[in-house]
Amino acid sequence: MRLLSTLYLSGLLAMQPAWCADIALMVGNHRIHAELANTPQSRERGLMQRGHLCADCGMLFVFEKADKYNFWMKDTPLPLSIAFIAVNGAVINIEEMHANTTDLHSAKGDALYALEMSGGWFARNGIKPGHRVRGMKNVSAR
Repeated sequence: MRLLSTLYLSGLLAMQPAWCADIALMVGNHRIHAELANTPQSRERGLMQRGHLCADCGMLFVFEKADKYNFWMKDTPLPLSIAFIAVNGAVINIEEMHANTTDLHSAKGDALYALEMSGGWFARNGIKPGHRVRGMKNVSAR
């Protein structure tokens, strides 16, 4: 029994996210708890294999330079919404992404950030292109 417990605990620790850092963001009047994906490894992994996100939780992708990035949902069992965000914090565009698909979802302008939330989060909270995301001032890619 002790061996099974040890193996189970080891498995849980191995599944812990590689990024481990998080940040508090504000969009409109909404406070968001976001995990940071600011390394190549954490950006590649994203929210893959996640089965749940809390109501106001998400993941902030931070890139080394602003560009027109593409996202897909391979091995991601949750439907997600993604906001592509400019250097100045303004939302460029928002896309709805279906679970476990390889459809590309692209920034319509040069984005330095992308914020993934549960499917429909931005629409439910009245967030649209042009809204500002605050709290990213001291965040950078590594």
